[in-house]
Amino acid sequence: MASASAVPRHDEDVLLRVEHLVVEHRLGGGRTVHAVSDVSFELRAGETLGLVGESGCGKTTIGRAIVAHPPPTSGRVWFDGEELTALDQRALRRARSKLHVIFQDPRSSLNPRRKVGDIVNEGPTIQRWPADGGETVDEMLEVVGLDPERARNRRPHEFSGGECQRIAIARALMLKPKLLICDEAVSALDVSVRAQILNLLEDTKARYELTILFIAHDLAVVKNISDRVAVMYLGKLCEIAPADALYETPAHPYTQALLEAVPLADPDAPVGKPVISGELPSPLDPPSGCRFRTRCPLAMRRCAVEDPEMREIAPGHSVACHAVSPVQ
Repeated sequence: MASASAVPRHDEDVLLRVEHLVVEHRLGGGRTVHAVSDVSFELRAGETLGLVGESGCGKTTIGRAIVAHPPPTSGRVWFDGEELTALDQRALRRARSKLHVIFQDPRSSLNPRRKVGDIVNEGPTIQRWPADGGETVDEMLEVVGLDPERARNRRPHEFSGGECQRIAIARALMLKPKLLICDEAVSALDVSVRAQILNLLEDTKARYELTILFIAHDLAVVKNISDRVAVMYLGKLCEIAPADALYETPAHPYTQALLEAVPLADPDAPVGKPVISGELPSPLDPPSGCRFRTRCPLAMRRCAVEDPEMREIAPGHSVACHAVSPVQ
């Protein structure tokens, strides 16, 4: 894992800036799903930011809102000095060539009727880049560990899940992106294959100077690839910190509970505190104040009436919790 201290700290190094992002889905009967509520964060060039939380917390929605698929309800997204949320469709299509999403299920993201060579070359074809005679396709297949001669003229159903994810990564690299958004990119894979894909992502990140937003629900996976980690709960960020600091000194009660729930490699190790109790509230009717208060062991009266703001408690370590004080 890259050292968090190696991440640049100057504003000009910010590649992605998300400001007050809100995503709401209108349902019948006047109901509204509050999928993402006032989320802000920055992603600096060359770093990997892990975005974690329970299923349904809004992680995937953030990834899709960044690329305006669909556009957010409100808020602003800046990428590489350009405000994506202010672009028309033509300009947005051009800007999307510099960022690419890798999805959870590689099979469903690959057209089963097309040959792998055509799939990998899909981005340049859509962007109407000049043809290269297939050399770059072969190069990218080799980069992700596939034999071009074997893979180029075959179709996705002839490959394993891990091989399909390699094809998806090759397709993403064809556009020479600056940012990869990996949306649960390894969660559908076997443990051994998962490690191979994580190693591949780190290798390609170094080789092509990529920046990565790594969305996952597994804190153990995120730890091994991230420079910083942001934790979400029910549509809001509750903590963000360098990876080492977050795992060693988690501040938010929800982050602490998530880490306690991570399976231990040593079966004889002492059992930690109980994991989170109670049911996850509905995004149709989130709790007032702090959204975690209905399941939080530290909840107080203030938590029900005042939504905690993100505040820095240590250098680079911010948390949204009334019960947490800055480190002295």
